[in-house]
Amino acid sequence: MTAGRLRRRGAAAVLAAALLAAALLVSGCGDDTDRPTPTSTGSDPSMFTNPVIRTDAPDPQAIRVGDTWYLFHTNADGRNVPVHTSANLTDWTPVGDALPELPAWADAGKTWAPEAIQLGPESFVLYYTVAGREAGRQCVGRAVATSPQGPYRDDSAGPLICQPELGGSIDASPFRDTDGSLWLLWKNDGNAIGVDTWIFSQRLSDDGLSLVGEPTKLLKQTEPWEGTLIEGPFLHRQEGRLYLFFAANAYDRAEYAEGYAICESPSGPCVKAPENPILRSNEVASGPGHASMVVKDGRTWLLYHAWPPGQEGSVDPGRQTWLDEVVWEDGKPVVKGPTKTPQPRP
Repeated sequence: MTAGRLRRRGAAAVLAAALLAAALLVSGCGDDTDRPTPTSTGSDPSMFTNPVIRTDAPDPQAIRVGDTWYLFHTNADGRNVPVHTSANLTDWTPVGDALPELPAWADAGKTWAPEAIQLGPESFVLYYTVAGREAGRQCVGRAVATSPQGPYRDDSAGPLICQPELGGSIDASPFRDTDGSLWLLWKNDGNAIGVDTWIFSQRLSDDGLSLVGEPTKLLKQTEPWEGTLIEGPFLHRQEGRLYLFFAANAYDRAEYAEGYAICESPSGPCVKAPENPILRSNEVASGPGHASMVVKDGRTWLLYHAWPPGQEGSVDPGRQTWLDEVVWEDGKPVVKGPTKTPQPRP
């Protein structure tokens, strides 16, 4: 047999082997690649893996309108208020800037911790933290839209809340109680000037655009795990009991964590839980906190941000968004996280 015929027969054998291997892959025999990978973007629709947003998406809050979830978070990628949408709470698609223009009294670059609430079929209000030019401090603004995605517009002549003498005002969170009343929580940015950080509560007008009455102080930093500050408050009712959740400690440290208190009403008084913190750093996530809560099909879930371990304060990837279930044991919220193993979707 000539060398040329040997080469041709060898090439034919290699081709046949390649075709057989491809057929085995298609049929699912002899290889593990047909098994679904249970991640938030994997091929198994029943499973997801944290983080659910893998880019920088701190201070997440989400609302559901129809069959779609809308998630808002602190400024990133040149957007004042990035907004993402999802049908299942785990696969999020960025869809632009919910607040493309800031009001004339605000400066860009520090638009933090936005939270939205729906007040009517075509009535949405977004509360956000922004740099107030006149005060030289962070202040709280409000903006309105006719759809959850926005664009939201703030036509006010000045901030809704500022408190420059207390370091500024940040982390506003709206809450509608079971009696229909509207409330706003926020924190004075006391750690910016070395004073106490209080979580405040005050009634909102029916349209959500102005405050009614006087603010009430609910909580401040008092426990060792909280360091020098508490922040990121939100209220949640569960079987009639009112829970005030909050984050504490420095946001760029592993000690940052999440705790809660029980309140008699949105204006207090509130008592911190002795088992705090209920969400803290572990081997898969560092500094978890500044959370919000969503309910889907009767189950409660916590959206929060966290750093990759050892990367606290890093720009890339920054604070990613995580999702873990909250179960209620004898009236106490227990967060089943941080987790990074596959788990069933909400």
